[in-house]
Amino acid sequence: MEKFTKVLRGYDPLEVNAFLDKIINQVEVMVNENKEKDNQIKDLLKMQQDYLVLKDKVVSFQNMEDTLKRAILMAEKTSEQIKLTAHEEREIIVNDAKKNASRIVNEALIKAEGIEKEADMLKRNVKIFKKRLKEIIETQLELVDDIEKIDL
Repeated sequence: MEKFTKVLRGYDPLEVNAFLDKIINQVEVMVNENKEKDNQIKDLLKMQQDYLVLKDKVVSFQNMEDTLKRAILMAEKTSEQIKLTAHEEREIIVNDAKKNASRIVNEALIKAEGIEKEADMLKRNVKIFKKRLKEIIETQLELVDDIEKIDL
């Protein structure tokens, strides 16, 4: 605590005024420091709010990332399942095609055998027909020869 010199009618006004000026300056400095600290507090609160907003956004993005990861994993699993199904269907189609091809080849062989038998029978019939025709013609020639013998 500051002590003032006593003068006639109280304390020395110059000392008191100097002290008051000093106090005013200190109060002004403290008020300015308080304003500065209030501004810092406001800035920190705004930064905290911004941080919370950013934190919420980060959490939201992490949730989206997790959702996307799950979707990608599901898509990969679905893709693998589709590949497996397609492979199985391909095997079934190939096996069916092989069976159908075997059946078609067997039917064709059977038809070919039937046609071959018919061709053989036709060849025999043609041979028989030629032989009979030849016999008929020879018989007719013999008759012609016999008729010539009679006319002479």
